[in-house]
Amino acid sequence: MGQQNNSVRELALAIFAANGRLIGAGNELVAHLGLTSAWWQVLAALRYSPVPLPTASIARNVGLTRQAVQRIVDVLAERGLVEFQANPHHQRAKLVVLTPEGLAAVNGAEGAVAPLDQAIADRIGNECLQAAIATLGEMVAVISERLDHAERASTPVPHILEETLS
Repeated sequence: MGQQNNSVRELALAIFAANGRLIGAGNELVAHLGLTSAWWQVLAALRYSPVPLPTASIARNVGLTRQAVQRIVDVLAERGLVEFQANPHHQRAKLVVLTPEGLAAVNGAEGAVAPLDQAIADRIGNECLQAAIATLGEMVAVISERLDHAERASTPVPHILEETLS
């Protein structure tokens, strides 16, 4: 079990290192487009979502705080890369939608990083990349289950709700 935990820790450290390098490389590769990695991350989350998303959903999908994503979305809106639309499910949580300029920015960013993407794919191979995606997805699931459970356990639930939830 100790070796297993050590492997998890080594993987977490490798993820931290890869994340840092990805952010740095992304900032360098998209700077000429007037973007940062964080802006590109939010724009890409919108591009690949099948539906418009509120800020909180974008934050969950990309692993950032809602407040950080709200700041980014506000700047992107000021620059005309996203716009807000009414949300039929929540009056105050507006939906964030890419504008044509935002879509062009995402396309430009993806074009700028395409050679790096290809170099990574060539070295690692599609099979290993797919295994890594599956592994990281499972890690996220376990972390989310544990944190969601701990959050619910530490949040007092009013008595009337306990009966409703049971």
